[in-house]
Amino acid sequence: MSVTTIADHHAPSRKRRRRRPQLAGLLYVLPALALVVIFFLVPLGMTVWMSLHNWPLLGLPRWVGFANYSRLFSDASFWTSLWFTVEYTVVVTIGLLGVALLLALMVQHQGPAVGFYRTVYFMPVVTGFASAALLWVWLSNVDSGLFPPLLRGLGFSKEQSNILASFSPAFWSVIVMVVWKMAGFYMVILMSGLQAIPTDYQEAARIDGARRLQRFRYITMPLIRKPFALALILCVSGSMLAFDQFYIILGGGPQNQTITAVYKIFNESFVSFRLGYGAALSVVLLVILMALSLIQLTLLSDRKER
Repeated sequence: MSVTTIADHHAPSRKRRRRRPQLAGLLYVLPALALVVIFFLVPLGMTVWMSLHNWPLLGLPRWVGFANYSRLFSDASFWTSLWFTVEYTVVVTIGLLGVALLLALMVQHQGPAVGFYRTVYFMPVVTGFASAALLWVWLSNVDSGLFPPLLRGLGFSKEQSNILASFSPAFWSVIVMVVWKMAGFYMVILMSGLQAIPTDYQEAARIDGARRLQRFRYITMPLIRKPFALALILCVSGSMLAFDQFYIILGGGPQNQTITAVYKIFNESFVSFRLGYGAALSVVLLVILMALSLIQLTLLSDRKER
């Protein structure tokens, strides 16, 4: 038997051996892939399909094509809620990432009681949004809460008043609650980036006479670009989907001034029972989130990676 014949005889067996790791890898991925298909792709397809129908809660759906999408362009309440959501997202993102970065800088190095402080800063994250919102409602109660007398004692108000009854204090109260609740989560992301920076860079800059602010600007911030980009995308996406805090604490008030985009979708779908129109709003919000994420990735990506 020639060498060529022997090689041809063993070629199928080599191919089978090469396929075994690929098949094994596919088997490992299948459970996660099944979850993505069942809990993301199928609901997404169903939402798009619903958005093309007049879909009542009871009764048969009726095909309307893109009528739901054309309707939203003249829906002033949707654009008002979307604009409020954008304003909230900008404010809460600045507050969250600013506080999270400050906390990460405070606890990035090992030291006495650092583990305790990390636990304390992260502890509000494990509290559910609904539980945190209910806690905030109790703290803001004009009769039995802690905040009204505290604000009066600090001189922010002349009398003990309901801080949730007017827009500005209610809005900033929600901002403070969200920052308290979520800053620890983003602290962990940014702290992982800070701890990955080689100490040699900081030492070399210190020897060259760079001040602390200069080291932070020219060394720390460029080297945590990727963790910061991840934190920013998660923060913006989560803030654009805000619902629990405004629904539980404010109920859309005062005077429907704190209705977010998701709150609007909830009202259309489960209060007015216009499920098709609510689905169309959901699809539009998804497209907006994808566009925002793409813009952030483009702006924060390294030029060498483009």
